[in-house]
Amino acid sequence: MSGPGEIEHLLRELAPQVLGALVRHYGHFDLCEDAVQEALLAAALQWPKEGVPESARGWLIRVASRRLMDQLRSETARRKREESAANLAGPDELVAAGPDVDRVDDGDDTLTLLFLCCHPSLSAASQIALTLRAVGGLTTAQIAHAFLVPEATMAQRISRAKRSIKNAGSTFEMPPEEERDERLGAVLHILYLIFNEGYTSSSGSELHRAELTAEAIRLARAVHKLLPDDGEVAGLLALMLLTDARRAARTAVDGSLVPLADQDRSLWNTEAIVEGEALVSDALSRTRLGPYQIQAAIAAVHATAPKAEDTDWPQIVALYRVLEQVSDNPMVRLNHAVAVAMARGPKAGLALLEPLESDGRVATHHRLNAVRAHLLEMAGETEAAKADYLLAARRTTSMPEQRYLQERASRL
Repeated sequence: MSGPGEIEHLLRELAPQVLGALVRHYGHFDLCEDAVQEALLAAALQWPKEGVPESARGWLIRVASRRLMDQLRSETARRKREESAANLAGPDELVAAGPDVDRVDDGDDTLTLLFLCCHPSLSAASQIALTLRAVGGLTTAQIAHAFLVPEATMAQRISRAKRSIKNAGSTFEMPPEEERDERLGAVLHILYLIFNEGYTSSSGSELHRAELTAEAIRLARAVHKLLPDDGEVAGLLALMLLTDARRAARTAVDGSLVPLADQDRSLWNTEAIVEGEALVSDALSRTRLGPYQIQAAIAAVHATAPKAEDTDWPQIVALYRVLEQVSDNPMVRLNHAVAVAMARGPKAGLALLEPLESDGRVATHHRLNAVRAHLLEMAGETEAAKADYLLAARRTTSMPEQRYLQERASRL
């Protein structure tokens, strides 16, 4: 009999396949999504006791289809529903037809479902919430816990997202070819945001939330499996693996943050590093260059240095120059400044920070103050460094980062 952990992993893997199959066959994304969540809950309760069915996917589709039929019968009893704007069969016709697993259960619609959850009519917050629920198979309570908001708030966010997709008249199909690259970019960006929130939580008492980083990596693997020749998909997966490989060394026993230079590299996940390196090397050798590949290449340089002092900073500087040409944003410039400081000295890095002080996108961000404090400390300007450390500590909402910054200030 499979253990709870194995069952949970299987359910998350099957969730988008089951939902995609139902939406493709029946339409009504919002009703199908609710039905699939009920089926996942039923499986989570029954399978540990009764065992995983021979066709787990078919079981879930059958149960979800029946739940959907129940919802539609209830709705039909109250009033006749109008046929949807997408010319899908009306609820009466679906109820009459009943669930036909053999007709429903074919193909993997995970990528189509991701495109739907990352619909341009939704805000980034709504895209993240809907992706984690519909594609990740997480419950509303789990998502709310991960983002430190009340369950009712997250439920409203997810409901609004589903209404927005319905009101936009979206159909369950891949976007036209001319839109596909842009929409894939949105999908990758959302997975990147989910990973980053898990790797360094923006608020709360924990530095990282392993459930979010693991889910982002799992979904990136799924997209890579569907699009094995896309260099940016491979680059994003490589970046996640190479970054997450350092997770075990990022915190001390008491939960305090350990900076990269001070980490015990024997704790890094060698298997993830090897896989990430191979992915990015292959992508760089045969696909068009993109920002995720470049970031993964930078992460690989860090990951392959036996000791902090062995880091090839000139190579990292060169890679950041290329990244600025491909994706110029203030955070890239901030990291570029750090690399330049490590390669050429703190004064050179501080000079690159000056233009960012008037950039509204980052001027009041705690990371700018934290980086400037670090470079000022390297330059021996301790009073100025202390002031910036304390200002950065006041501006961050992450408790581990706040404690770390305050400790750095107190040491000065």
